[in-house]
Amino acid sequence: MTYKETTEYLFNSAPLFQNIGKDAYKDGLETTWALDKHFGHPHRKFKTVHVAGTNGKGSCSHTLAAVLQSAGYKVGLFTSPHLIDFRERIRIDGEKIPEQVVIDFVENERHFFEPLHPSFFELTTALAFKYFADENVDVAVIEVGLGGRLDCTNIIIPEVSVITNISFDHVQFLGDTLAKIAGEKAGIMKEVIPVVVGETTEETRKVFLETAHERRTSICFAEEESEILSRSFCKDGGIDFMTRSYGLIHAQLGGCCQVKNTDTILSALRVLTGRGFNISEKNIREGFAHVCEMTGLMGRWQKVADSPLTVCDTGHNVGGFRYIVQQLGMQKCSRMRIVFGMVNDKDIHGVLELLPKDAVYYFCQASVKRTLEHTNIKQQAETYGLCGKSYPTVCEAYKAAREESSPEDFIYVGGSSFVVADLLSCMRQKRI
Repeated sequence: MTYKETTEYLFNSAPLFQNIGKDAYKDGLETTWALDKHFGHPHRKFKTVHVAGTNGKGSCSHTLAAVLQSAGYKVGLFTSPHLIDFRERIRIDGEKIPEQVVIDFVENERHFFEPLHPSFFELTTALAFKYFADENVDVAVIEVGLGGRLDCTNIIIPEVSVITNISFDHVQFLGDTLAKIAGEKAGIMKEVIPVVVGETTEETRKVFLETAHERRTSICFAEEESEILSRSFCKDGGIDFMTRSYGLIHAQLGGCCQVKNTDTILSALRVLTGRGFNISEKNIREGFAHVCEMTGLMGRWQKVADSPLTVCDTGHNVGGFRYIVQQLGMQKCSRMRIVFGMVNDKDIHGVLELLPKDAVYYFCQASVKRTLEHTNIKQQAETYGLCGKSYPTVCEAYKAAREESSPEDFIYVGGSSFVVADLLSCMRQKRI
């Protein structure tokens, strides 16, 4: 099999959430445990950091990995979804898993896993854990796929469990209240393993405290132990933070959401240091300043063009868009143009209600089966006073936005990870 044939096999033979949504979700860890046993329990052969939450998981995971890399550790990183290439999900020291390793895994192991009918994410998790063990990583940062309690990454016993925040997303699986969702996310808490929680509400804080008490573990609320004394947004798109313990930290990631994420990351690093990790102030500054280069992170308030200034972001739910809209309001431009699409299991009404009414919109649909049809989005957006045209692809919508822009305008592309994925793919293929 070629690499292309192998990834097509994975995408088409195992239920893939990004394509079919809830029908790809498997309730329970039986298949995960079977795969883990077959491969000799690889997750027990390296230390881990577990990261859950509604928003900010990816940014926190990548930054933690970058800091640990700077400290000299061999670091595995498992995140999802990918934007362009499947191999983005599984990295060691920022390098994507080799194509041949993916091919060999499928060719050598399909006789075992096919009768189990695993989901795509179950297979991907097994591949990641096996690869990290085979390559003898020192530590792996593991991002939860969905929820926490029943997520197939939840077989690990980490050095620290991190829960970034709780807002409404995947309510069909996790519950229709913040308390229920928090209960699912809190499922990653382990006996006596310290927990860092980034943001809480009165409703979610109670759940976290009760779960931590049940698990006999300590819990740190990062927002209460804030390291950040002040912040300033930089012309290069990043943020300068003055902190209590580490002095000035320049963060490459510049979205408004990164303020909360930074407190969460610094709290987690403090826990790791207390558990024997050798992490210096220099390592922390280097990891924050160079996270994209060190880990391959894309799509977090990422600048993709200078004239007009164009930014894309993978934020895709109400919680994420509260920060994005705040960031949009900070842009100084002649005209704001927004290329926008969503998938069909998100709260589109909650997001549309937040979006600026004075922008010009280019409604589009990503190239996944779960996408909302572009004319449907346009019709719904009009009821919120959002005006624009609709386009059948992200590329066409972005081309139209650029053609109608002056150099002083600002273009934002987002609404879904898959909209950003299509944009970056088109740019890489030089189709736009």
